Amino acid sequence: MLKLKAESKGLALSLHINSNIPQYVKTDESKLRQVFINLLGNAIKFTTKGSVTLRVAAISAKQKSPTDNEPRTITFEVEDTGYGIDPTEVGSLFKAFVQTDAGRKSQEGTGLGLPISRQFVQLMGGDITVSSTLNRGTIFSFDIQISSPEMAEVQPRQSRRRVIGLEPNQPSYRILVVDDKWESRLLLVNVLEPLGLEVREAVNGQEAITIWETWKPHLIWMDMQMPVIDGYEATRQIKALIQEEATVIVALTATAFEEERAIVLSSGCDDFVSKPFQEEVIFAKMAEHLGVQYIYEDLPKLKLSQFGSQDLSVKEGEKTGKLRTTLGTMPAEWVIQLHQGAIDADAELILSLVAAIPESDTSSAEILTDWIHNFRFDKITALTEKLLP
Repeated sequence: MLKLKAESKGLALSLHINSNIPQYVKTDESKLRQVFINLLGNAIKFTTKGSVTLRVAAISAKQKSPTDNEPRTITFEVEDTGYGIDPTEVGSLFKAFVQTDAGRKSQEGTGLGLPISRQFVQLMGGDITVSSTLNRGTIFSFDIQISSPEMAEVQPRQSRRRVIGLEPNQPSYRILVVDDKWESRLLLVNVLEPLGLEVREAVNGQEAITIWETWKPHLIWMDMQMPVIDGYEATRQIKALIQEEATVIVALTATAFEEERAIVLSSGCDDFVSKPFQEEVIFAKMAEHLGVQYIYEDLPKLKLSQFGSQDLSVKEGEKTGKLRTTLGTMPAEWVIQLHQGAIDADAELILSLVAAIPESDTSSAEILTDWIHNFRFDKITALTEKLLP
């Protein structure tokens, strides 16, 4: 979601994670995700050229043993090269319904994002600070308290079944994507069209009603907050007009509150998905409501040891040397794809390529998988660069 928006503005979006960050931590996942979306989204919105960077590091208050489960602090920095914030406005940043001059000019948002983000961070045991220079950029910094889960609490994901197509002999499903934000529509279209589904787009509720009347989609992904006619009213009108074949309408909304879910369903929607969505959820909803059947490609299983706190720096040089030898025996096209996947930070592509490594060479597959899950695409890039034909 964020990558597409940054790329559309020609911005570099980068992520720097310190090696001391554990693979799994215990904290409030939904609150942390919301804070990220708000801070990174704002940084991209108010930056016209340059970059947006997220940095993550862990700090221990005391020197403890690796098995000590005492709370620790993780710090985050979101830095942009955007407009910056006037010193006279910094004091009001975290006040509800108050926007900066840049925010008012953008005509987006309500001024609630930063106050809510600060409350969420405080609930997670930290706080947000800001430093900014006009016309040079802004840095939002925050920290949260985390603890390490017990191994019994860590449930490694089973082999992810990635959808790669549709089973044959099914109806030609028509899917309508309705959202006033082009990047949100693009995300869904990029997920659905490659499978062979017929997909159309609408930018508001009025356009959705017009397309529905002539095209009769099987399912509508309906954003609820839109200009002209919002998703609530569009849903009510479409449901009132439906006579024979019913159209399934699934609401897309940025909130996950139960109260909002009840309001959405009362407007006539058949189901509800919170943004940012996961591909698996989108596919599951279409299977549930339309009976869509998929063709899957299994990705490599991740071993439980990969989710522990073992120090992968041990014998790192030896492992890297073995990996370099392995990559040297792989086809040139495979190495080129791996290199490009690392440049694009395309974890899914890299994992699919890892599956081609011979089963007899599990150590090479494991270290590549570990680098992916620790966002060390730089290591893969450096290694493959020397092997390019």
